[in-house]
Amino acid sequence: MTWPPRPEPLGARLDVVGVGEAMLLLQAPPPSPIEDAQALSVSVAGAELNVCAAVARFGGRAAFLSAVGADAPGRRVRRAVRDLGVADPLVREDQARPTGLFLRETPADGHRRVTYYRAGSAASALDESAADLIDGGNAPRSVVVSGLTASLGPGPRRLLERLARQTAGTGTALVLDVNLRPALGVDEALATMRRMLPHVDLLLLGDDESGPLFGTTDPADVLATATAAGVGETVLKGGERGCWLWDEGPRHVPAHPTRVLDTVGAGDAFLGAYLAARLAGARPLAAADLGARTAAGVVAHPGDTEGLPDRITAHRLLTAALAGPDGIR
Repeated sequence: MTWPPRPEPLGARLDVVGVGEAMLLLQAPPPSPIEDAQALSVSVAGAELNVCAAVARFGGRAAFLSAVGADAPGRRVRRAVRDLGVADPLVREDQARPTGLFLRETPADGHRRVTYYRAGSAASALDESAADLIDGGNAPRSVVVSGLTASLGPGPRRLLERLARQTAGTGTALVLDVNLRPALGVDEALATMRRMLPHVDLLLLGDDESGPLFGTTDPADVLATATAAGVGETVLKGGERGCWLWDEGPRHVPAHPTRVLDTVGAGDAFLGAYLAARLAGARPLAAADLGARTAAGVVAHPGDTEGLPDRITAHRLLTAALAGPDGIR
């Protein structure tokens, strides 16, 4: 196990590599459905990229490992990666496959609908050879992967399992966000993640995902089951009910109240802030509180990363997390 990590100032070296797919997002303005919208907003979204963006906002060095097509959406994705303060040299350009895209709408009934066009995308063709892009001589402090990437196809699943083996015992922490997407199918993703668990240093999952993965939603049982499977540290998220983790015993950290405008990206923001705090040396409770504050900011704004704190505020929040009574481990 590589967890907990040795505390270091964020940004002194590469803190995190996120592995996954970022896509072009076309979104209808609420409450218009796609078929009635007169215009669509254009942006870029991807869970692992969002995590990297949050780590970068708190002062960490982050890189994104992915693949895009040799097309305009791919160029837009790469520009967005850089604009978020994340390095893009590990993003491959696939000459034969397109960049994925998806549509999002929130009609009058308030139930968000998402339609994916990612089958056959460049990122869905990632395979274990992409792990060679991570320099063993200058290894990152952590690698973030997710069940979402495991749902993209057999190549991405082989890549995740290769990364689990590759990081074991090297000083690079393996961070797994379960992040199940039923629309993409979950059975193969769950099987892959169960094989990875003995190598996982930090596990993040929602209480709606703990049942499929562990067969229980009880926080104490989830934490104990994950530990028995070989996981170094687990955080169970419950949305507005806060989260549960182990810090000298099972502990609950409440969510920060806020006006909820858009829940997309909240879990990614939580993980990015939590990971940044832990890498900097914060105790789990302080890291979880920082994650909750960061997620509250994101849900109060539209979009995946628009609600992240500015760099000055992020530095102040991280400093407080490290200095508080539960701050330094």
